[in-house]
Amino acid sequence: QVQLAESGGGLVPAGGSLTLSCVTSELTFSTYTMGWFRQAPGKEREFVTAIRWTGDIIGYADSVKGRFTISRDNAKNTVLLQMNSLKPEDTAVYYCAARHWAAVTTAVRYEYWGQGTQVTVSS
Repeated sequence: QVQLAESGGGLVPAGGSLTLSCVTSELTFSTYTMGWFRQAPGKEREFVTAIRWTGDIIGYADSVKGRFTISRDNAKNTVLLQMNSLKPEDTAVYYCAARHWAAVTTAVRYEYWGQGTQVTVSS
């Protein structure tokens, strides 16, 4: 059974940093595009960033460009999201997701999802 497990969320003051981690199991990790999405209360889930199996970054949401960085370690079946200069509007549940081969940014096209990790940025 494929599993994605996020960790690293928490409460941080504005301007602070967090690194989210997503570890996968029962997945041929090196053949999957890995994405990060987030969902704030009362809002739809939105794309944050994604990285191809090759390590090429597909893109970042405009709201996080220059502040967030995605990376992956295929040997450890792990994708990371480094978040710097956090703002209160970054507060959300952050999800990692996996999609076989295709470089996509739309949530509905991802096949597997983690349970999410809460990130709260205080003002």
